[in-house]
Amino acid sequence: MLVNFIRVIMVISTSWVGYLIAPYLFPNSPSAPFWGLGAGLALGVIILLVEIGLQRYSGKALTAGIMGLIVGLIAANLVAPAIVSVVRASWYVHVLLLIIFSYLGIVLAVRKMEDMPFLANLLKIKGKGEPSYKLLDTSVIIDGRIADIHDTGFLEGTMVIPRFVLKELQQIADSSDTLKRNRGRRGLDILNRLQKKAGVDVIIQDRDFPEIREVDAKLVKLGEVMGGKLVTNDYNLNKVAELQGVEVLNVNDLANAVKPVVLPGELMNVRILKEGKEYGQGVAYLDDGTMVVVDNGRSKIGKNVDVLVTSVLQTTAGRMIFTRLKEEVESERL
Repeated sequence: MLVNFIRVIMVISTSWVGYLIAPYLFPNSPSAPFWGLGAGLALGVIILLVEIGLQRYSGKALTAGIMGLIVGLIAANLVAPAIVSVVRASWYVHVLLLIIFSYLGIVLAVRKMEDMPFLANLLKIKGKGEPSYKLLDTSVIIDGRIADIHDTGFLEGTMVIPRFVLKELQQIADSSDTLKRNRGRRGLDILNRLQKKAGVDVIIQDRDFPEIREVDAKLVKLGEVMGGKLVTNDYNLNKVAELQGVEVLNVNDLANAVKPVVLPGELMNVRILKEGKEYGQGVAYLDDGTMVVVDNGRSKIGKNVDVLVTSVLQTTAGRMIFTRLKEEVESERL
């Protein structure tokens, strides 16, 4: 991967620079180049570890930390001259004060940024051109409706496909199970369609979290770090993300929101396809897939019947309509 290649180049560069500079700093030491090489290598590794560690923090936290560092350095430079002149200490006291104030500035800014009105308001300001990230999970890619939703203009911003989600999708496409293989290939076709479509901004995100094993947990963590919204139709992922403060766009919620409203007492004509869970029930489906439960409709399986709506049950997983046969209701009224 490009990121890992750049990291290797960076470590090699710091080591080489250390090897070249050390003889000038210590001209009388024959082993200076090798000490410089070791120091450069250590510096490169430290920078690499810091960069990897910073990936765990969100953009807001990093911005707050940088601002806290700046304030800490300014405060240290204001206080240090007075303290050094009083205690008549050497320059290392000044350096110690810089370290202490920088640490306090970073920690206080990151931990208390929501309690500091100026800092909190500054971090909430979004630039005019700041991208809005939409992180797609495996289920919503395989589902396929995401492409149609984007075509209608209801979904905007940059679509982010994490590398670990793409890897999981490829594993499904290579499965020995025919059903899984077809679903995986459908997901890859949807991604291909999105990438080729004009006006659609799709990026592959290489950032990973090796310490986290589950793909869903990685996705939630990436949402926290990037400040993006998760796009899914997975009920469990929806709940976990909401608990951790990550915004979620659930395709099923959108589908339920645009379904026609059905009111109790409304007349419908449906075709009963199978029996229900309860004794005597029949089950039919509307064109959009909504389940219609018909009381005492078992004897009408395979027939089109008129039914009256008695109640509607709305859940995150979908909508269920409970009905009774029209002829039964009319016979009770007589």
